[in-house]
Amino acid sequence: MIHRDIFNKLLGLANQVPVVTVIGPRQSGKTTLVKHCFPEYNYVNLEDPVHRMLAKEDYRGFFETYKEPVIIDEVQRVPELLSAIQVMVDKDRGKNGRFILTGSHQPRSQRGIAQSLAGRTSMLTLLPLSMNELEEEGLLEELSADTLLIKGFMPELYREGSREPVVYYRDYLNTYVEKDLREMLEIKNLDKFLRFLMLLAGRVGQVVSLSAMSGEVGGSSTTLSEWLSVLEASYIVYRLKPYFSNITKQHIKSPKLYFTEIGLASYLLGIETENQANRDPLRGNLFENLIVSEVLKSRLNANQNPNLYYMRTAKGVEVDLIVKKEENLYPFEIKTSMTPHKSFSRHVLSFVEAEEHALKPRIIYTGQSYPQFHGVEYVNYKELRNL
Repeated sequence: MIHRDIFNKLLGLANQVPVVTVIGPRQSGKTTLVKHCFPEYNYVNLEDPVHRMLAKEDYRGFFETYKEPVIIDEVQRVPELLSAIQVMVDKDRGKNGRFILTGSHQPRSQRGIAQSLAGRTSMLTLLPLSMNELEEEGLLEELSADTLLIKGFMPELYREGSREPVVYYRDYLNTYVEKDLREMLEIKNLDKFLRFLMLLAGRVGQVVSLSAMSGEVGGSSTTLSEWLSVLEASYIVYRLKPYFSNITKQHIKSPKLYFTEIGLASYLLGIETENQANRDPLRGNLFENLIVSEVLKSRLNANQNPNLYYMRTAKGVEVDLIVKKEENLYPFEIKTSMTPHKSFSRHVLSFVEAEEHALKPRIIYTGQSYPQFHGVEYVNYKELRNL
């Protein structure tokens, strides 16, 4: 298996708390990770209807069958188990690493965990593979930016004999819609929802107006807002919040939207080949999506709050990505170009000049890295691990 950057964080937490919960999108590698991390643990998957029925109808018998320490996969399928785990943990708070839980649905998982396991668990979020993880396996060098936009980062696609990306994402989408959304939302017209998803893919890296989209989808903005919240809660999309010096104004501005898996966004746009990706008018937006999702992964893999923002002013100054670390702010401009240009640095330099705690303005692009060029650092996108 491909070694995951979050591996050591998971091991460490299991020595500190009784329950560790790993959440994230379907097929991001949660099961493989926890089984590799804890090979001696008992394992049960609640997607199995037999196991699920036992857990629902006789939780005592369930835990007699699957004694701790135990990995419980897809725990959101039987949220009632969380109360039973709480009771078991409280009987002996001195033992750590007793339960390793995984969940694909943030709303169910986090709500139940917050209510039942507060103070008893730590949570980690696992997104698909990162470029750093591919680099460590010697898989990144041969992949161009356009290939990455199409293939994405799902672990399954990096196994020998895997499906073609277009087939994989078609199946992934069908599974997500049929298996998950029917349980989370009462969607009467799946065609409208798929239309909504495709329209979102066409708006990556942009502020999304749901009222404007409602006419195109044929649903109210209230319904679209509910759908978008579920997509975000299920780790399909990520909303990048705006940054303001005056924090009281944050709520009056809108976030930008990105997909956590760039390959799914490309699939929804009908992009199937490198040539298509290279010529697509949204290539710049998709590449920006790739970079934002990579920085998000690096923060989550380090078990840190993302603290990622963007900035756009009425005067037209825009910073694509701002990473906040403690009180410091690190601005990034993201470009598909292979050649540095003086104009690229204008906005990030303006941000550094205006913000007291802004440091190290950088351009992330597809060309060669330069420590200093036109007053900023230029970083090749495959060297994000060095940021």
